[in-house]
Amino acid sequence: MATGVDQAAGMSLIVFSLMLFTYYSIWVIVLPFMDTDHVLHKYFLPREYSVILPGIAAVLLLLCIGAFTAIVLWKNQKPKKIN
Repeated sequence: MATGVDQAAGMSLIVFSLMLFTYYSIWVIVLPFMDTDHVLHKYFLPREYSVILPGIAAVLLLLCIGAFTAIVLWKNQKPKKIN
């Protein structure tokens, strides 16, 4: 069973993910159909960032996965026997 701290951490990650998904969905799907002088536009970054930020996040994710894989492979290397 998960402890209270684990459940709180999991719930906070779920809430953060839902908030991020809602924000990004409104930013990408709803805002292009609204006038540029609408009050909702002041809460969002310019539309160019809706492509740039996920691209940067994807590159960082791939770098972290590659670094993790390299570290695991490096640590699990068996020393070669010298005859």
